Amino acid sequence: MTASRFKTARNTMMIPAEPYTAPDEPFDAAPWILAYRRMHAAMVQADTDTLRGLISQAFMLIHMTGYAQTGAEWLQHIESGKMRYFSSVEEALLLRGAGGKHWLCGQNQVRANIWGARGTWRLQMEVEFRMHQGIWLMSKATASTY
Repeated sequence: MTASRFKTARNTMMIPAEPYTAPDEPFDAAPWILAYRRMHAAMVQADTDTLRGLISQAFMLIHMTGYAQTGAEWLQHIESGKMRYFSSVEEALLLRGAGGKHWLCGQNQVRANIWGARGTWRLQMEVEFRMHQGIWLMSKATASTY
């Protein structure tokens, strides 16, 4: 994601990592921000029950490598220890909403061991949210670096 996309996207708001209030925003971003932060906390705690409650049944995680992983497989890999998250420090969030679909792009410093590769990555996650039975769930997350 380029800096120009942050500046020109319609219905977009860049916010700092700290909690904030913005009464003039075009939509209530709190549910997506909370879900994103709960996701990262649950990843670090290996709390797959919480993660299951945040993602749709059709959730897909697209890794930096391009590998498309189902939500079920991602949760299994967290449970088995194939994917271990040690810390996640949020640096920025970008939000956008249109047509009943909402999108959040978060930038976090993530320390993890993913399939034997251990390191700290500047992880950018583009997360799509869709309403399901009155609840906003993550339907897709695409990982890259920033």
